[in-house]
Parts: sequence; structure tokens; C-alpha cells
Amino acid sequence: MRAVRLHEHGDADVLGVDEIDQPEPGEDELLLEVAVAGVNPVDTYFRDGSYEPVSLPFTPGVDVAGVVADLGTEVEDFETGDRVYGTGIGNATEQGAYAEYATIPTDRVVHLPDGADLTEAGGAGVAAVTAWRALIDHADLEPAEYCLVHGGSGGVGHAAVQIANAVSARVITTAAEEYHDDLEALGAETVLDYGRDDLADAVLEASDGGVDVILDHRLDDYLQFDADVAATGARVVGIGENSPDPAFTNDGIARSKDVSYQFMSMFNTPDLRVPLRGVAHLMDVGALSIDVSREYDLEEAADAHRDVMTESFLGKLVLEP
Repeated sequence: MRAVRLHEHGDADVLGVDEIDQPEPGEDELLLEVAVAGVNPVDTYFRDGSYEPVSLPFTPGVDVAGVVADLGTEVEDFETGDRVYGTGIGNATEQGAYAEYATIPTDRVVHLPDGADLTEAGGAGVAAVTAWRALIDHADLEPAEYCLVHGGSGGVGHAAVQIANAVSARVITTAAEEYHDDLEALGAETVLDYGRDDLADAVLEASDGGVDVILDHRLDDYLQFDADVAATGARVVGIGENSPDPAFTNDGIARSKDVSYQFMSMFNTPDLRVPLRGVAHLMDVGALSIDVSREYDLEEAADAHRDVMTESFLGKLVLEP
């Protein structure tokens, strides 16, 4: 089979396509004929060695959607031909999904309902599961609460806008002006240009004086901002940063409002099947769609890795073997 592999850590140019043997599923694994593999920033971190170095040669790709081609001897709940999607491979212990076939443990994959699109599901994993964990599991977002999603046009952001809307929260998000209409169509009540000088005042006005839940993907830029626009008892969930040293300029504002902060990684999810099933249900009933901005073939994996880190787009990028 054909698979994208790297034989040394480095920039996107280390990615190439090799002809290798089709993998055999372990006892509790599925062998998938890959339809779509999501392209995520985290894939580039495993490629360049920023995250725990992987055993080389290595195939990236944390997210996958496809059809079950073979089953391990201990698998009971799946059959060949089932449409499925999952996440959590392509890391320090598992080869990834940038290939014609990939194996995945059964605790990281679920059935895909008939109403869910296979291509969208391939891009859903990390983005939608992170958004679900942040808003549903950690923040316990409730109907009618104000929810601020920083960076609503991103993979996690555009999924979070829809998940918050599905909960009947009042969604405020930030994005470049070119994406405002799209995000309103996805359920945002208020969309603000993240570059405006009066952004904090605009958020406070849109939220009647303070936001209840905040999803922050750039803590080094917005840690203090989150405290400034928070309502009393607000919950802030941090999922990332560009610089590893975020800091308050005045933490007393957060203390005065009893603001709680939760920092998270999707890879710590106790059972990935729980949010995967929740996301699949929302896709099935039309409450969540993954906007696939661009599709690449395996030979274009290096371009996809460059674009996911440098280009502006709404939603997700995917590979199609």
C-alpha cells in the first residue's frame, strides 16, 4: 500500500510516499481502508519532533475516517464494511492515517451514522473532540449562557461555535471579517473582528457585561483578556498557546470574579468514544458540520503540513488517499 512517511524529523519536506506492507490489525484493533485523514497542527509537531519523538520511519495522521477492512480476533462490536471514524493515532505509540490503510484500537473509534458525511468525519476528530471536551466536559456549558470562542474560523473554533449553539448557548466568537457571515450561519450570535482595538468592550457589550464560558486557543495573548471580560463564576478552558509562558498582568481581576481556569489536552480524554459518539450524533442530525476547506492527496502531504500552519482558512484540511 501507499503511505506518507518520514525517515527523519524535520520540516514538511521530510514527508514522502513509500510503498509498504499493509498492516495487520492487533487483537483489539480494526484495519481501515482510509477514506479521509484529517490534517492538524498536532501532526506537524510529531513530524518535527516537538512532541515526544516517534519511532522512525513514521506515518503521521491523528484523525481518520474510513471503512472496516479487517478485524482483530477480539473485536466484537464491528463488522467488515462498517463506516467508522476515530482519533488518537499517529502519535508516539501508533502509526497514523496518512495511508491507504491504517489500524486503530477499538477504544478510539466509533460507528458513523448514516446521516454523517465520511469526508467531514475524517476532519472531525481532534477539532470536534477538543471542542466537545472543553465546552461540555470541562466547562459544563448550559443553555442561555454566554460563550466566547476565540478564533471561530479554526478547526476547533468552528466546531465549538456549533457545539455551543447546539446546547442553546449564546455564542460570541472572533475571526477575520471574511469569515463573519459563515460563522453566523454556523450559529454565532455575535462575530467580532479579533483585531479591533475595543474588542474587550465589544465582548462585554455583546454579553450583557460578562461571558460565562471562554474557549481560548492562544493563552499567551488572551489570558488577561479572558479575566477582563469574564462574568462572576466564569469558566475558562485553555487548549493552546503560541508561547509557553502566558501570564496575567493583573490576576486580581480573575480572583475578584471567582474565575476558574482549566487547561486541557484531547489526548487525556478518559474514553475517546464518549465525545466521538456525541460529535457523531450532532453530525447525524445536522447540528454540526465540519467545513472541509481543502483536500490533498498523499503526494501533497508536505503542502498540507505547510498550509495548516501558515494559511488562513475556515474549518479543516484533509488528505484523501
